[in-house]
This record gives sequence, structure tokens and C-alpha cells, in this order.
Amino acid sequence: MEDIARWLANDAPHKSVEKLFAAFCQQIVRSGIPVGRASLGLEVLHPEVSGWQYIWTDGEQSVHVSDRATTSTSHTYLNSPTRLVDETGKSFRRLLDAPCPDLPLLEELRLKGMTDYVMYQLPFLDQSRTAVISFATDRSKGYDPASLNWLQLAANLLSPYLERHVLHRIAVDLLDTYVGPNTGQHIIEGRVDRGAIEPIEAAIWFADMRGFTLLSEESPIPEVLAQLNAWFGIIGEVVEAHGGEILKFMGDSVLAIFPTSAGRDRATACRQALSAAQEFCRRNDDENARRISSGMPPVAHGLALHVGEVAYGNIGASRRLDFTVIGPAVNKASRLLQLAKRLNRQVLVSSAVAKEVDQPLLDLGRYRLRDIKQRQRVFTFASVGLRPARLLRTKQSNANGRGEIG
Repeated sequence: MEDIARWLANDAPHKSVEKLFAAFCQQIVRSGIPVGRASLGLEVLHPEVSGWQYIWTDGEQSVHVSDRATTSTSHTYLNSPTRLVDETGKSFRRLLDAPCPDLPLLEELRLKGMTDYVMYQLPFLDQSRTAVISFATDRSKGYDPASLNWLQLAANLLSPYLERHVLHRIAVDLLDTYVGPNTGQHIIEGRVDRGAIEPIEAAIWFADMRGFTLLSEESPIPEVLAQLNAWFGIIGEVVEAHGGEILKFMGDSVLAIFPTSAGRDRATACRQALSAAQEFCRRNDDENARRISSGMPPVAHGLALHVGEVAYGNIGASRRLDFTVIGPAVNKASRLLQLAKRLNRQVLVSSAVAKEVDQPLLDLGRYRLRDIKQRQRVFTFASVGLRPARLLRTKQSNANGRGEIG
């Protein structure tokens, strides 16, 4: 025990769970305990991933990722020692000297020559999630009492080092999920002072779903949530694929940014935001075609693109902060989104973005935006919103004399 404790404190590779667990198993074998297979199961908090299983066999290691949506109801979990340990909170042991039809994993190990199997619950401070470790041997008589006692003590010594990894992983995953990876990294690094901001330049991506109020009034809540999640899911995928980051969801609206950084200048950020908008429109059109073929109404949207300097940082109350962006550029993007609805356009692009991209855009003319003094020239995709720009401007001119809105 002194040797394993000293090794864990001073010499173990603590950079990753994978390396730590493999080295731990090798230390056990060197100590004289006959382990032919070892497994480590750790549950985390992630919207898509339930956890990881590390399997070590005679010096070889593999890693398996569990899907959150299916893990708890899967045949593999329901008929496993892990479920028994999770439910009882007690260790599990079985000699593999007879067939094990109730536990397929143990029958598989028995057929491979294993004679004994034991699983321990790791003594994490948080016992609400799975944290187990198992050992199997091919020694003819299995484990003796001294070996079982040694294995449990060794697992207990390893436990706090593993829990440290799990807690860090949970913190990173939750921040990535709720605020985005770049913002999450800022928070992990300690940038949590209220009012602490940094000026950055970014292409701003503002989108909303049209007709959401009517949808909410006429449809059951589960149907509304399903539609929102499907729509937000498309946005999340295209924004992430093109190097952007969603900062927040606001009802049926989305605010995302494509910040300039090392290797990405203003023009690149604008091109990526524009490409993301085009892909989103294509995918939303495909989804609408599917909805129409199923007898459901299509989902309309508005999207505004602008670029400029924003203040990026913490805003809010002393104990409830929001890591977001503010500034005139954000306000202008918001006003462009309002204008897109009034013009019945899916996408509006500011002149600042249009100057940075080499793609031809349809010039819609100049319009006043609420609370912004000068009229702004706006553009759209030639293939999005098929009403002719000239007819549109004439109609607006007849309404107020100068082609202005709001």
C-alpha cells in the first residue's frame, strides 16, 4: 500500500485518465496481483455523452464512449455488474466457475478463460453518478481474500485522483454546453469579475424564428419544444462548423459571433459567418420541404449579419453574471433583424460585411434603422427572398417617400 500510495502521489501520470489508469493497472501487476483485465467506468454531465469506460487487458487499453440517450435503458447496462453496484452501493464479486446467463459480460469473460471477477464502487464525494472499477483474473482459484482486500484499498487510493479528473471534465463540459467553448475557457481561466470586458472584433450573427408566438399559442408545449430544438440544432451545427460560437438563446432568437483571432482576420470572419448563413438557409429549406411533405407548416426565419467591435465579457448582477457581447455593432445587428422582418427577407447583410466578402450580394438600398441616425445600406443573397429588390424599394418609397423603415 505504501508503494502504490507513493507512486500515485509522486510518479503517476496524472495528465489524463487514460494514461493514469493504464499505468495503475501495470503497477498492480508488478506488485504481484494477477489481473488479466481491468475496467474503469466514469459518468459525467454532458448532453450527449453519459460517460467513458476504459478497458485494460494484458497491457492493451481501449476507451468506449456511452451515449446519454440510450445508456440507462440499454441491454448492456441493464444486465451488467455496473447496474448492480449502482443500485446497491456495494461491491460485486462472482467466481466464474459456471455459466453466467444473467450477466452476458461475465459469461464472455468466462469463455475467455477468466475465473474471478470483482467490481468496486469508487468512494467519490458525489455518489449520484457511476464511478466503478473492476478486476478479473485467470488464476485457477481466483482471488484470495488478501488480494481482494489489496485491490479495494488500491482502488480507494486511486479514487480522489480520478474524481479530480471527473470534476474538471464536468466543469468544462457544462461551460461548453451552456456558454460555448471559447467563453467557457475564459471563465475557467478566472475571468469572472463583473464589468470585466475586452474589446474584440467579430462578425455578429442574429437570427430568429418567425411565427413563434402563433406556434406557441396553437401547439402543445412538447411540439413547440421539439420544433425549437430542431431549429436551434441546425443553427448550432452550422455555426460551429464554420468557426462561430453561439453566445445565447433568447426565446426564439439566437446570438452568435465569429470573432477575429490569430489566423482569422475581419474578412475571414465575415466570409465564415456568410457561409454559415447560406448553409443554414439551405438546411432550413430542406427541413421545410420535409415538414410540408408530412403535412406540417414550414418554419420561416430572419437572419442579420454585421461586423464590428464589441465589448466581450461579464455583465449582470453580483451573483448572476452573463458572459456576452454588447456595443453599437450588436445593436445594429439587432435592428437589421427587425428590418428583415419588415422587408419580408430571410437574410439581411450590412454594408460592413458586404465590403469584406467577394460573393455577389443583392443591393436592397438604404434604410433607416431604429435609434441609428444614418440610413444604412443593406444586402441579401440573390437566391434568398425572391422578391425583386427594385420592386421592393419602390413599394417602400411609396409608403414613406424615401425607402425608409421604422
